[in-house]
Amino acid sequence: MKIGKIDLNLPLILAPMAGVTDYPFRLLCKEQGAALVFSEFVSADGIIRENAKTLKMIKFTEFERPIGIQIFGDSPEVMAQAAKMVYNKFSPDIIDINYGCPVPKITKKGAGSAALKDLCLMDDITLAVVESVPEIPVTVKMRAGWDSSNIVIPKVANRLESAGIKAITLHPRTTKQSYSGKADWNLIRRLKEATNLPIIGNGDIKNPEDILRMFEKTNCDAVMIGRASLGNPWFFSQAKALLSGRPVPPTPPHLDKISYCIRHFNHMIDWHGEKRATDLIKKHFGWYIKGFDGASKVRQALVTSRNKETMLSILNSIS
Repeated sequence: MKIGKIDLNLPLILAPMAGVTDYPFRLLCKEQGAALVFSEFVSADGIIRENAKTLKMIKFTEFERPIGIQIFGDSPEVMAQAAKMVYNKFSPDIIDINYGCPVPKITKKGAGSAALKDLCLMDDITLAVVESVPEIPVTVKMRAGWDSSNIVIPKVANRLESAGIKAITLHPRTTKQSYSGKADWNLIRRLKEATNLPIIGNGDIKNPEDILRMFEKTNCDAVMIGRASLGNPWFFSQAKALLSGRPVPPTPPHLDKISYCIRHFNHMIDWHGEKRATDLIKKHFGWYIKGFDGASKVRQALVTSRNKETMLSILNSIS
């Protein structure tokens, strides 16, 4: 698969996830076989104001390439300026436009999937961003529409292709669905049939075998993995083996999961500093120990801990 001039050696992509896909998590997924990774979504307004926290979210290492930086906003001018600043300061491989976030605090401002209610605004934002960074491909991640009565797939395909977009990722739920109900993979197939652009399928991938089913049902070019990778970065190595025709490695035993969790935590401390890392890691604890005996009790102890030493002591006590 190619996105612009970028060749992907495998059709396996890590989804941008708010509060999750920071450098430490991207690193682990990249090691396990993710061919392309994305940052968590970043505010265009924060970028042009040069907010320190916002710019920190964009930083990455050479090991992570190819990497895409996802931005969101409701103003063509601000989005274009932000995209240009990201390219000039960080030189990522891809700029991705977020037309998929269903969270009300984002959509109430007209950003994220709110653009699906105003396709003219979507056109303006898309064209402005594409023209601002001619050096690299611009992609889009979107939902199927605002609600079931306003499905914009596949009619937006030609609009996005004409604006210069190089690939589209579709999460085939509506904004109103959020993450409930079922992702309608038929919409991914319809989008693929409507355009020559590479189409990346996303939604309801729960195990590596689902990837094969998505390819078969939709004819998409790649699959983007989100929630299935939480506390489970080796999902990518399992999927890579499956796609390569090799035996799928088993899910690691509990002790290996704990070792990986500790490694993840240490990377977070190095990247974010101890104080912030001890807050950010807490959601990951629940994902790593899911299915363990007494997981609820252990998770409670971990998330109520206030320092690194206590957290590591609890993790090391798990057998």
